[in-house]
Amino acid sequence: MIFLPLAHGGFGINTNIFETNIINLAAVVGIVVTFVGSNLTALLEDRKTTILKNLQEANQRAVEAQEKFNQARSQFEMAKKKAEEIRAEGVQRATQEINNVVVQHELRLARLEEFKQDTLSFYQQKAFKQAYVYVLSKIMTRVRERLNKGLDSTNHVVVNNYYVSLFTTSM
Repeated sequence: MIFLPLAHGGFGINTNIFETNIINLAAVVGIVVTFVGSNLTALLEDRKTTILKNLQEANQRAVEAQEKFNQARSQFEMAKKKAEEIRAEGVQRATQEINNVVVQHELRLARLEEFKQDTLSFYQQKAFKQAYVYVLSKIMTRVRERLNKGLDSTNHVVVNNYYVSLFTTSM
C-alpha cells in the first residue's frame, strides 16, 4: 500500500491508483478467507446437509403420499364396484318385486272375474227359477181354472189333438 502525506499533515491511502485497489482487494479477500473461510465452509456444508435432508424428507413424503393415493384409489375402485353391485341388486329386487305385484294383481283379477261369473250365473239361475216358478204358477192357475170350469168341447178337442200328436211323434 502506498501511503501519501495528506495536505493537512496526515497520512492516508491513495485510492486513485489501480494497483493499489487490486492490492487492497487481495488483502481483504485473504483476510476474509483466512478468518471467515472455515466458518463459511462449515456454514455452506450445514446448509448443503440441511437441503439434502429436506430433499430426502420431501422425497419420502412424496413416496408416502403416492402410496396413500394408490390405497385411496384402490379403496375408491372397490367402493365403486360395491356401489355398482348394490345398484344392480336393487334393480333386480325392484324388477322382481314389480313382477310379483303384477302376478298378484293378475291373480286377483282372475279371482274377481271368476267371482263375477259366479255371481252372474247365480243371478241368472235365480231369475230363471223365478221365471219358471211364475210360469208354472200361471199354468197351474189356468189348469185349475179349467179343471174347475170343466172341459168344454173346444178345450176337449185341443187336449185330444195334443195327445194324438205326441203319440204319433213318438212312434
